[in-house]
Amino acid sequence: MKQVIDGKLYNTETAELLHEWSNGKFTSDFGHCAEALYKTKKGAYFIAGEGGAMTGYARSCGTNSTCGGSGIRVLTEVEAMEWLENHEGTEALEQYFGDKIDEA
Repeated sequence: MKQVIDGKLYNTETAELLHEWSNGKFTSDFGHCAEALYKTKKGAYFIAGEGGAMTGYARSCGTNSTCGGSGIRVLTEVEAMEWLENHEGTEALEQYFGDKIDEA
């Protein structure tokens, strides 16, 4: 998946995949959602995802109709860390951000 955002190209083919997550629903389910966190060669973080008609990836597909969709969302480093915390990414969080995590 590729998308230009604010004049910058975000490309899942050339970025490093850090973690993938899915809510486990079938792709035909309106609530299906799958996302992956990436880091570009220049250090930018982004989410590439897809979802059904009842997710944040929904798009209009006609009069009073909603379809599933896909897209890319740019994240800050802090947002990338928060996404990993919230999406079963403890191992990736320790691997990529271990120096920024304090032990309790």
